[in-house]
Amino acid sequence: MPANLTQQYKKAEQRYKAAGTDAERLDALEEMLREIPKHKGTEHLQADLKKRRSKLKAAIEGGGKKSGGGGHVDVFHIPKSGAGQVALVGMPNAGKSAILAALTHAHVLVADYPFTTDKPAPGMAQYEDVHIQLVDAPPITADYAPPGLVNTCRSADMLGIVIDLAGEVLEQMEVCTAYLDSHKLILDDTDEASQRLARKTFVIATKADIAPAGTLETLKELTERPFEYIEISSETGQGLDELRRRIFEMLDVIRIYAKKPHKPADMIDPFTLKRGSDVHDMAYHIHRELADKLKTARAWNSPNIHDGQSVPREHILSDKEIIELHFG
Repeated sequence: MPANLTQQYKKAEQRYKAAGTDAERLDALEEMLREIPKHKGTEHLQADLKKRRSKLKAAIEGGGKKSGGGGHVDVFHIPKSGAGQVALVGMPNAGKSAILAALTHAHVLVADYPFTTDKPAPGMAQYEDVHIQLVDAPPITADYAPPGLVNTCRSADMLGIVIDLAGEVLEQMEVCTAYLDSHKLILDDTDEASQRLARKTFVIATKADIAPAGTLETLKELTERPFEYIEISSETGQGLDELRRRIFEMLDVIRIYAKKPHKPADMIDPFTLKRGSDVHDMAYHIHRELADKLKTARAWNSPNIHDGQSVPREHILSDKEIIELHFG
């Protein structure tokens, strides 16, 4: 008997594959079990899902138990916040901490000596009305990388390779890409097996104000990777606005403004969802139990429909759309 898996199940499965933490995976598994059709054709799949759910619950509960003198805290796990999380990877003194200091209100130590960052440091950058989380990761070298850094990278939505244009740019690029390649972290469209672990990767070229002329062009020519390069100076502010904009665009998210019936829309604090999300996804994002009670919705500022028109649960959302949800 064919499984006939629903679209909602497939979306939950995609969330499971893209999850960066056990808690996110467990949440997705719970939805998969709710959405999976219950018949003989899915019995083995249901059993597998329940087995995975039990293992995840045990891992999460075990992680919270104390051993010895106290509970273990993984400093390399940075809970996600905002519209997306971007981990900054680079060699010592590449300028990662300076980027965080320039774009966020995080308190980070910016110094001209190496290894001033010994654990990941998060900060919130703002693009228009959206907050994006940047994570300043500890530096790597050709001989050493912190063992927990791979978890920081895998939890992030995107990776930014930070290259100091005033330094040995080719060496920096080789060290960073070798590390990311060794953990299958660079997205490669030709390798389907690595898609779950890999992350979209781009390059932030720092210290543009003091770099020799033509350095970035030379690096692009010598690097056989189709990376996007964003040239900045944390000192002068050059390129920082462009960096914010491109990070938001590369995250591929949309902003949705919620509206309560008979009240104006909240145009200050939008929900952020992955492009391609529908009205049901928005309801689930607010509260997963509410999503099951969703009946219809009304939309404003939406392409090809009139303002205030009723739309179904399957209505695909667009950036800056205003949505009013109606529950049964």
